[in-house]
Amino acid sequence: MKIILAQPRGFCAGVVRAIEIVERALIKYGAPVYVRHEIVHNRYVVESLERKGACFVDDLSEVPDGAVVIFSAHGVPRAVMAEAQARQLPALDATCPLVTKVHNQGRRYVEQRRTLVLIGHAGHPEVEGTLGQVEGVVHLVQNLADVESLGLPPDTPIAYVTQTTLSVDDTRSIITALRHRFSDVVGPDTKDICYATQNRQVALRQLCRIADLILVVGARNSSNSNRLLEIGVEAGIPSYLVADGSDINPSWLDHVEVVGVTAGASAPEVLVENVIEALRCAVGHVEVSILPGVEETVNFRLPAELMAV
Repeated sequence: MKIILAQPRGFCAGVVRAIEIVERALIKYGAPVYVRHEIVHNRYVVESLERKGACFVDDLSEVPDGAVVIFSAHGVPRAVMAEAQARQLPALDATCPLVTKVHNQGRRYVEQRRTLVLIGHAGHPEVEGTLGQVEGVVHLVQNLADVESLGLPPDTPIAYVTQTTLSVDDTRSIITALRHRFSDVVGPDTKDICYATQNRQVALRQLCRIADLILVVGARNSSNSNRLLEIGVEAGIPSYLVADGSDINPSWLDHVEVVGVTAGASAPEVLVENVIEALRCAVGHVEVSILPGVEETVNFRLPAELMAV
C-alpha cells in the first residue's frame, strides 16, 4: 500500500502561536493558567496542555480573581475582553492575527457606513467572536438561501468579511450572489484570506486525483477539518475524518492501493504519524511519500510579555 501525505497539512502559524502562548504562559506564570474555550479544536492538543497545567473554561466566571486568562485562537467578543479588564485579570490574547484582521476589516467597513455581511457558520467560536467585535448589526450568511432572504434594498452599500476557515472556493458562490443581488458590494482582496485554509484545500484536491481513499486527521468540531472531508467526498473518493489511527476501520482498506492523508490546521503531526502506524499495522508494508506542494513559511509574533520566555 502507498500512503501519500498532502503538503501542506496540519498546524498553521496561528495554531502554533496559540499553543506557544499557553506553553510560555505556564513557564512564566506557573500553573494553572486559564484558557477560555479550547485553545484550538483538537482534544489531543487540549489534553496535552491540561497535563502541563492549563485549565480550560467556558466562561470567565470560572476564572479565579487574579489568575492569568488566555483567549483562544478563534477570538472573543469585545464584551469578554471588557469583563476580563473590569476584573483586572491578567489577559493574553491568542487570537490568530488573521482573525484579528477580519475584525479590523469589519469595523472599517461599518465606519464607512456599509451594511456588514459575515460569511460563516453559525455557532462557530470565530463567528461568535467576530459578531461581538463589530458594533451594530452584522448579517450572518451561511448559504445562498441566506443571501436571498436578506431584507435589504438592492442599492444598500454592502461589505462582506469571511470566517477564516473558509477558502476562496468555499465563499465564491456566496460572494457572487451578493454581487448579483446588490449594486454596491465591497470585500477584502482574495490575498487577504487565510493562506492555510486555501493551501490545505488545494493540496487535498491534488491528492484526490491519485488516491483511492482519503483520511483527514482532525477533530469533529474543527471547521477546516470537516471542510477537507467534504472536498474528498465531493471528489467522489471514499473519505473519512479520524481523530487518530484508532478510528480507522480495516474494512475501509479493502481493495485500496493508495491512501491519501491530510490533516486539519489544528491537528499535530504526531497524529498523522499515528495514522500511518495504524495503516502499517493493518496491512503490513507501506510506502510513505509526500505530494509536492506549498512550503509554508509564515510566522506570527508572540505577545510582547512572552517574547523573552
